[in-house]
Amino acid sequence: MLNNSIRILNFDDSLLNQKNLLIKYPHQIVDLKGLGPLARLWASPKIFAKIRERLGRSNKNSVTFLGSGDFHHITNALLSEITRPFSLIVFDFHPDWDTLPPRLGCGSWVTEALKNPLLKKCVLIGIGSDDISTGSIQTANLDALCAGRLEIYPYSHAPSKVFLRHVPDNLSLRLKRAFLGCQIEWNELKGKNPADFMLSIAKRLPTQDVYVSIDKDCLKEAHSLTNWEEGLMSLAELLSMIRVIKDNLNIEGMDITGDYSPVDITNKFKVLLSRLDHPKKVPAASIDPASVAQVNEGTNLSILESIGL
Repeated sequence: MLNNSIRILNFDDSLLNQKNLLIKYPHQIVDLKGLGPLARLWASPKIFAKIRERLGRSNKNSVTFLGSGDFHHITNALLSEITRPFSLIVFDFHPDWDTLPPRLGCGSWVTEALKNPLLKKCVLIGIGSDDISTGSIQTANLDALCAGRLEIYPYSHAPSKVFLRHVPDNLSLRLKRAFLGCQIEWNELKGKNPADFMLSIAKRLPTQDVYVSIDKDCLKEAHSLTNWEEGLMSLAELLSMIRVIKDNLNIEGMDITGDYSPVDITNKFKVLLSRLDHPKKVPAASIDPASVAQVNEGTNLSILESIGL
């Protein structure tokens, strides 16, 4: 059960200038700044072990802030703190369900999370990126759709085609099967009542205990300035769904990511992949840091208030 404090895993200083957040909530800052460049985008097993070791001395019952979405894979370290069966609800512009290495990366952490036997179901909500387009979806963790262990609900996305891979039947999508593949028609959030949508999911979850992971890049630019593309979801829609989760389920843990920080990486190979993976331009890079912090802080406060903190 969550308490009324927050825990900041400080990889990149992105939360430290959100003064209203720090004044309003009791907080613990876990100093991980030295590991930030090594953990950004992905972490080696050795670095991941160091992070988990430092987490051992922190308050796992707090809402946890991870900083930039480049650190979303650290959610897996937080999931390892849960000791009983749970479901995972993820709000994100990207599905993070790739099967390609690195396995401890921000683009594949959901695939890694599904290896946890205590995780009974994962629901991805708000996706709108090209990661589920015809080209990219060929390396997605489609096997996890089997038996409904994973459901994926884009905010809005055109149908995607999959070739030479089996796509299991799943409540979150419609399939048109054809020779050598199939077409996926997505069950979109756009146009639905977000509270009713979330309530229908909550009623079907196999556990009462849930972990909620929020990447603010699922939101429109007015409420989120990140290292990634602008999302499609309104803040009102997100908060409506979070309130349904709070009222109908037990939130065992929660993390929030998608704050902005300039990319700081020393490894030359990772620098190259970062340039290829990140959008060439993000609005936050051309806005003064105080304004970026103000926008993200306002959304962080709204999320915390929506769960009753």
